[in-house]
Amino acid sequence: MPRSRLSSDEGSASLEFITAGMILLVPVVYLVLAMSSIQSAALGVEGASRQAARVFVQADDQSSAARSAERAIRFALADYGVDADAATISIRCEPDPRDCLARHSYVSVTVSASVPLPLAPTAISMDRPLSITLESTATQQVSRFRITP
Repeated sequence: MPRSRLSSDEGSASLEFITAGMILLVPVVYLVLAMSSIQSAALGVEGASRQAARVFVQADDQSSAARSAERAIRFALADYGVDADAATISIRCEPDPRDCLARHSYVSVTVSASVPLPLAPTAISMDRPLSITLESTATQQVSRFRITP
């Protein structure tokens, strides 16, 4: 029995391929964009805390140590495109919080930053883009051979 022209499936495979491809491809592309943004920020936050702890323990005095650590954090976050003004920084010293640069002291620098998700509308989250908060802590020991000024 001959098939009628109205029930023919000719040409529908390309339409189905385009439709299914778009339905699958758009979320995958967004996932790649979001994950690369988060990974970049994670590397930036980790590098910032590590470098800040290193320069802190090598400074001559406490005030220059804090300035050097803040400068190192700003540079590291800027390299990865993270807003340094929105980052929070915490410096903790052990065993004596008043003298961070004493021999054998441990200095811990914690950097926390919020990374906005790409292409996320601000209407969903009340005038703020959707974001993920990343945090990193690095600890360095002050050298036992440090010469105190």
